[in-house]
Amino acid sequence: MPDRKIVEYVASLARIGISSEETEHLSGQLSKILGHIDKLKELNVDNVEPMRGPHLENNIFRKDEVVSSGVQEDILKNAPLREGNYFKIPKVIE
Repeated sequence: MPDRKIVEYVASLARIGISSEETEHLSGQLSKILGHIDKLKELNVDNVEPMRGPHLENNIFRKDEVVSSGVQEDILKNAPLREGNYFKIPKVIE
């Protein structure tokens, strides 16, 4: 079972604060996740070809075309300030 220090370390990396109850709860969840990974490691995948997705043979792409959505003016009506076709905001950096 991952100890509290690992959970607290990951929380600090993510820059989130967690309580001691949350630390205990997350420690249990992390333990279950690692248990599932250990089960996956037991599988025999010697004769399984690596795969990047279900569409290996034919990728189906559509042509990339710019299309106007026609809602720009409706969106700009909600702006407290606007300049032309853009939102205008107060300067935040001195």
